[in-house]
Amino acid sequence: MSRVIPDTVVIGGGLHGLSAALHLARAGRRVVILERSWVGRHASGATAAGVRTLGRDLAEVPISLESMDMWHRIETIVGDNCGFHSYGQIRVAEFAEHLPILEKRASLIRQHGYSHEEIIDRSELMRLVPALSPHCVGALVARRDGAADPHRTLRAFRRSCEASGVVIHEGCGVTSIEQRGSDWHIRAGDKDYTVPVVVNAAGAWAARLAAMVGDVIPLGLKASMMIVTERLAPLLNPVVGVVGRSLSFKQSDQGTLVIGGGLQGSADIDTLKSTVNFVELAKGARAATDLFPSVRDVRITRTWAGMEAKTKDLLPVIGPSPNAPGVFHAFGFSGHGFQLVPVVGSIIADLVVRGKTERPIAPFSAERLMSTRAAA
Repeated sequence: MSRVIPDTVVIGGGLHGLSAALHLARAGRRVVILERSWVGRHASGATAAGVRTLGRDLAEVPISLESMDMWHRIETIVGDNCGFHSYGQIRVAEFAEHLPILEKRASLIRQHGYSHEEIIDRSELMRLVPALSPHCVGALVARRDGAADPHRTLRAFRRSCEASGVVIHEGCGVTSIEQRGSDWHIRAGDKDYTVPVVVNAAGAWAARLAAMVGDVIPLGLKASMMIVTERLAPLLNPVVGVVGRSLSFKQSDQGTLVIGGGLQGSADIDTLKSTVNFVELAKGARAATDLFPSVRDVRITRTWAGMEAKTKDLLPVIGPSPNAPGVFHAFGFSGHGFQLVPVVGSIIADLVVRGKTERPIAPFSAERLMSTRAAA
């Protein structure tokens, strides 16, 4: 049987790379994924897997709401529900002085024609989260939000990719990308590909890949930390955050508490290693026990830090390269990319196959981050 020659290379085997590859393959492209480690090794395997529209930058709200609709039918997309539960996400006001912050946000959302974020009083908050400390006074809630299982999601997207003909090469880091006529020649380990289309979904390493095609895009690094506890009896359903503290608090299907919120460890993209800062991590544990006093004596079983790209405005880069025809970027999700996975893959497929998308992606252009030389 003759070997299928690809016409598209996706660099990066995290969820955004998998989603792009899946949508492209279903649109008729012949896709290869090149992953330097293994599928889901870094940000996608270290995420808390929040499926969140709550509190997003206004620029992200339209695609986030569309992606939420996709999550509510995720089984029709990848053949599995990905452990997704729509129990809502809640941002708690601990004290009366925090309520105006939430009220201002709710008003802003309404002014822009959206209704997915709702202020609730203390009594509704305690109904939704009875384990919450009674000193809390109210909250902002997005009732269709929720969370998923990151590893189940990775498996589902990978299976769907492979069933659609995507070839995945792990342990295959890209070392060079060179233009050859209207195509791009990619060297990765002992493999070489010459293709007209390249998708850069390389996460923390995406700026290095972008530079290979002439796009100098400043990119920072995040090493968000997580705590997982022993298994407990059912305690809560929604995902809970709080004004003024770094906290994301949820309970998994297995009964473990998963505690995050963006507290930062350290990471080194050259050695592929990330490190937990336990002094910082203790702030998350303190916030969790202040809001949920019943978990003070619960044992921590695991901690970790991920590794992901961060842009200076904390918005992702989604769209065509400004300098390299046939190259498309999807990276820089800055700690909030999991919920956007289904829609971003569809956007990339639109751009590659149709040359355009109706989704409002102008705020995510690479150009906004790239310095330009003033005329002399």
